[in-house]
Amino acid sequence: MILISKCDHDKCLDNSCIKRVPIFSNLSSEEIIEVAQVTTDRTFQKGEIIFFQGDILDKLYVIHEGKVKVSRVSEQGREQIIRVLGPGDFLGELVLFAPSPANNSAEALEETVVCEVQSTKIKELMLSSSQIALRVLEEVSQRLEQAENLVESIGLLSVEKRIAKTLLEFAFESDQINLPVSKKDFAAQLSISQETLSRKLTFFQESGLISLSGQRKITILDRAGLENLLIE
Repeated sequence: MILISKCDHDKCLDNSCIKRVPIFSNLSSEEIIEVAQVTTDRTFQKGEIIFFQGDILDKLYVIHEGKVKVSRVSEQGREQIIRVLGPGDFLGELVLFAPSPANNSAEALEETVVCEVQSTKIKELMLSSSQIALRVLEEVSQRLEQAENLVESIGLLSVEKRIAKTLLEFAFESDQINLPVSKKDFAAQLSISQETLSRKLTFFQESGLISLSGQRKITILDRAGLENLLIE
């Protein structure tokens, strides 16, 4: 069930999801209220679709609470996860340049509150503030780079290297990993089957590289060993 509500004055100023988005971090209180007044809060339950691939978008979607999976389905029906987003992240940024069909779908991975901001208001801010316009362009360029890296990884790296690379990215600051998505979605992100992922993770565990616990917990036991896989 989707719950929809408009932002009241106090919430607009004190608890606005707009304040959580880096590109709007320098807005004044008056500007935050102005943007929030054309913002609608929507609550999605786990598994609900925020928008489908091919939908015509006219809003910027800001994640206030929860987690969202952004994915694309090929003509053969195979899902490729592009990214997983959390609070403060946003979707539909290309609508700020021109209305166009969404090239990805967005699905709530848990109960998620999304703030929908009218694109016309964001465009006005971009025209009045070069700083905001530059931050938007920086974000779009970063996402293009991430997409290119994903394509390169799928095309050039073996399955073992893809898994090792992603595990090391997840374990950037700690050897304890709690997968942000299910193993099914993790496999889709790597463009492999869930069975292949399970088999390779078991192989990694038997090789002493990692330790598996439950459905989502992974401990890096031999970081150097995983890193060596990337250079072999």
